[in-house]
Amino acid sequence: MLPTRHNTAIINGQEVFYREAGPNGAPVVLLLHGFPSSSHMFRHLIPALADDYHVIATDHIGYGHSAMPKVDTFDYTFDNLARLTAGLLDHLGIDRFAIYVHDYGAPIGWRLVLDPSYDISAIISQSGNAYMEGFATPFWDDLFAYANNPGRDTEPGARAKLSPSTTRWQYENGATDASLVSPDTWTLDQLLLERPGNDEIQLALFRDYPTNIDGYPTLQEYFRTSQVPLLAVWGERDEIFGPDGARAFSRDLKDAEVHLLPAGHFALETHLDAISGYIHGFLGRVLT
Repeated sequence: MLPTRHNTAIINGQEVFYREAGPNGAPVVLLLHGFPSSSHMFRHLIPALADDYHVIATDHIGYGHSAMPKVDTFDYTFDNLARLTAGLLDHLGIDRFAIYVHDYGAPIGWRLVLDPSYDISAIISQSGNAYMEGFATPFWDDLFAYANNPGRDTEPGARAKLSPSTTRWQYENGATDASLVSPDTWTLDQLLLERPGNDEIQLALFRDYPTNIDGYPTLQEYFRTSQVPLLAVWGERDEIFGPDGARAFSRDLKDAEVHLLPAGHFALETHLDAISGYIHGFLGRVLT
């Protein structure tokens, strides 16, 4: 098993943490985590891929071990998170890569996909949404209410998504065997969410979330015109981004490969072998 290195780069004045493994010169796979996690969610997937691929997994600003500037010194938007990720890629000299997106990693990744500076060799989506069909209720009801009308009446529902019980639920929802989900996952995420000022960061990103949906028509047109190779490997019991979001890719990508697993939102915790197997098979076919 190849070692994973843990590095930090200064990008636009911000410390960006990333994990890196695999041989130099191998095809690059970029892993983008979601809310409320960090690159820690890929701790087992990275070595599973690193024998064949050069794997990069970054922590978004405000998450994990990356910088967490206050909201009055940094504008927390998905555009800006994507710009910093692009800055890291440029710093590392990477312009061609396959991309793995999960949750918040999807809107960040979609911005990179649409950036002509980069050559996207393949897309892997694991609960990385690109269609309205993917939003599961009731999870999104409070978030959309807050994003569309932020204020005293809607903020409590949004803040509830930052609670310890919700963080744990995100990991355990849909899992057929919750004993496979390490409590280290939600414990670490919650500790980071509870850093002073992080709640305001999360609220800012909740408010900005509709900009991601605004970009769906352009993204879907890119799918139709590019026919980029895409693998959707998704928890069919995910109560945050439901399986209809995975099926929807086939509407625009005629060769989309879609696999639904008996898992929830953090399917890597319970189905690592299946997901890594699908990835190896998919990339082995499309990157030749």
